[in-house]
This record gives sequence, C-alpha cells and structure tokens, in this order.
Amino acid sequence: MASLIHSRSDGVFVIAATPFADSGAVDLDSIDKLTDFYLSFGIDGLTIMGIMGEAQKLSQDESLAVMKRFLQRVDGRVPVIVGVSSPAFDPMVSLARAAMEHGAAGVMIAPPPTVKHDEQFFAYYVAACKALGPEVPVCLQDYPAVTGVHMSVPVFSQIVRELPQVVMLKAEDCPGLTKISRIRALEAQGQRRVSILVGNNGLFYPLELARGADGAMTGVAYPEMLTEVYRAMKAGDRDLADDLFEIYLPLVRYETQPGVALAWRKEILRRRGAVASARVRPPGAQLNKDEHDDLTRMMARIETKLAALKGAR
Repeated sequence: MASLIHSRSDGVFVIAATPFADSGAVDLDSIDKLTDFYLSFGIDGLTIMGIMGEAQKLSQDESLAVMKRFLQRVDGRVPVIVGVSSPAFDPMVSLARAAMEHGAAGVMIAPPPTVKHDEQFFAYYVAACKALGPEVPVCLQDYPAVTGVHMSVPVFSQIVRELPQVVMLKAEDCPGLTKISRIRALEAQGQRRVSILVGNNGLFYPLELARGADGAMTGVAYPEMLTEVYRAMKAGDRDLADDLFEIYLPLVRYETQPGVALAWRKEILRRRGAVASARVRPPGAQLNKDEHDDLTRMMARIETKLAALKGAR
C-alpha cells in the first residue's frame, strides 16, 4: 500500500478527472487509461473525486466503483487521496472508510457552504475528524471561490494545533500567496508544519512554490508542466521553471474559466489519448466549434514553443 499522506508530502498530486462515456455512464476502462497517463509523467500522487472529478454528480454506488478502480489501477505506486466532502457526515465517513480499506493514503474534505465564520469552521473540522477517527489523514481544501467559505490564517493555526490528523492543506484561495507566506512564517516560529499543495489550475504555480508551497494538487491536462516546473524549482533553476510555465500559461488561463474549464480539460485529455470521451455530466458545458479551434491553436503553439526552448538550452 502507498504511504499515508503526511506533513512532508510534496511534489505533484494530480486531480483526476472522472471519465464518462458519450452516454454519460462511468467509463471504467478510461479510468485505467487515465491513471496510466498521469503516472507516465512521474507524478508523486493522485487525488480522485474532487470538485474537478465531478464527485457531486456520482451516485453512491458510482463513487465506490470509481474509487476502487482508480486505487486498483494505481496499485500502491503513488499515494491516492480521495475526496469525501459531503454536507452530511454519514456518507462522508462511509466513503472515507471504504477508501482507506482499499488503500487510499488519506481523504480530502472541503467545508460546506453553511460555514460562515471561524468558530463554525473550526467546529466543523473538529466534528469531521472525530467522525472519521484519528487514524485517517486529512487534507483540508481551502477553495472559497467554489465553496463560498473563507478560511482565515488564525483558524487554520487553531486546526493545526488541535487536530494533528490534518496534515495537508490544498491551498486554492485567490489571492493566496500571502496566506502561504503567513503559514510558513508561523511554522518558522514553531507551529506544526503542514504540507501545502496548491490548486487554482496552477495559475500562480511558480510564485506559490517560491512562497513555500510543497507542490501542486490540481488537474491541468498537461501533467508534465506540473512535474517539470516543480523539478526545475527544486533544482534551483527558477528561470527554467518560469520559461516552462509561461509556455503553458495561455492554455492554463483559458482552462481556468468558470463554466467551461472542465469541458476544456477533458477535451485535451481526449485528444491526448487519456480518455475515450470528453463527456461532462450535466449540468456542464460542451465545447463549441470556436472553442475547439482555440484549443487546436494553443496545443500546436505549446509544441512549437517547447521545441524552441529545448533547442535554446
């Protein structure tokens, strides 16, 4: 079984899409292809059934089937984090326990939209951790643009002090650079260290790594951008990291658009042979001809620019 996630977990944990057939049914065979695709780029972990994974569109039986298939295909080669966020604790705990039994390294939990202030935020995670049990490592997802819930640095520090099983932060606040810096500054003063992996489609990736983030947890359809930028930063080559990132930035920016982001991402994965269909379950956008044309141009320019960068170095 892959190692459990912990406060020193780092690198690239790709957020996996959930493949569907054109009919809308879960495509289990494409889960195998997609897993192999991600692993081929040297990722350090995988996160499944997050917001990008359309977890909210899966039935309970489908959630279990998707989770089991990913874990089976990964087969312990990298840690797998399973998104178990739910408005109610019973389904969250049931899915979390099944995930851990089948080899997951931990679970990811986002706060429900009913959380409105720090006191409620802290109380929610106290109750969630108690329901899960102390043996389940937790990644806290801070994504206010989607959840509508804002996490302050002081309440996160309270969670770090009192809930030791919270070992990872998925940082997706925007702007969020200062939040990363403040957390790292508190750790320098003695606060328990927590692994910080950044999301937001990697839109601020090199800047976040420079502020002290440990890596990425996002679903960019070019995982090699995430791994190569990360390795360049670890090697101290900031110019290479920035050069690589800037080649992909127009596509990353386009792929970040609310509403169309997932359709865009799944179409890239389809074109790259990672899934059989770019189907997004309703409600969800499908790309029109203009968007397909945009994508064709951007993908071609990425290849041209990568070749030029390689030749220049």
